[in-house]
Amino acid sequence: MTKLATTAPPRRRTGTESQRRLAFWLLLPAAVAVFGIIVYPIIRTLIISFFEVESALAVETPFIGIDNYLEALSSTGFWAAIGRTLYFTIVSTALELVLGMMLALLLNARLRARWLFRAIVVLPWAVPTIVNAAMWKGIFNAQYGSLNAALTQLGLTDEYIAWLGDPTLALNMVILADAWKTTPLVAFFLLAGLTAINPEIYESAKIDRASWLRIFRSITLPMLVPSISIVLVLRTVEAFKAFDIIYAMTRGGPANGTQTIAYYTYVRAFSDQNFGMGSALSYIIVIVILILTTIYLRMLRRSEMSLL
Repeated sequence: MTKLATTAPPRRRTGTESQRRLAFWLLLPAAVAVFGIIVYPIIRTLIISFFEVESALAVETPFIGIDNYLEALSSTGFWAAIGRTLYFTIVSTALELVLGMMLALLLNARLRARWLFRAIVVLPWAVPTIVNAAMWKGIFNAQYGSLNAALTQLGLTDEYIAWLGDPTLALNMVILADAWKTTPLVAFFLLAGLTAINPEIYESAKIDRASWLRIFRSITLPMLVPSISIVLVLRTVEAFKAFDIIYAMTRGGPANGTQTIAYYTYVRAFSDQNFGMGSALSYIIVIVILILTTIYLRMLRRSEMSLL
């Protein structure tokens, strides 16, 4: 049996030669800018991670291979930062998901001034992170903070508490400040999923006299799985590389209690002037985030397949 010879159809070329040349020159500045701002720093950071660079003005930078990576992975400070980062990521993401779900259900209810309520809820997310951190730093202040004043006035405490003075307490206060800002974003993601659910499904459930809890567990929650998966991906990645709110509120203290892996990388690179180690830590963060993202995307694909 002879195989029939097939000839590929000639590729159709659009535009004249002068038009293609014009498009090339028009796109060239943007391509150069993207390479200089994004691609070159990524490649340069990867190269630096294999050298011993202990100063920004260092002339001699010995090649040390993967020693920076091995030193990072064998450091107790690194694993302590990873532990705090995982705690920060899990607790903040879970808190934002629960509060965001409650807000989304409330925003989706048939309220008279629903548009006004939605506008008010989105305000915390619109506040810049640095402003949010400064605000909560003032609220948690041990001497003049409004939280201590309110608790004392209500008779819940007899003395002022140093909310940012204890390592464990400070980490939880940073999580609270982060959740306050990000919960509205999570709520609006989930609200988009809620509005996409066919109302006739709820009407059928009400005719069958299903309870609110049964409707939520059997209809709302399964239908929101894709939205929840997207929120998990976004918030996990953001929480894992959280830096600005920690820098503004605690500078990694007290006693390194709020030093997550992103802040630990900043300290090793700029405070310790060890740019080789800082670059290696940056790539370790990238690898961990890629692994987490891949796991979540597989979960998202499975959840979407189960709904088909």
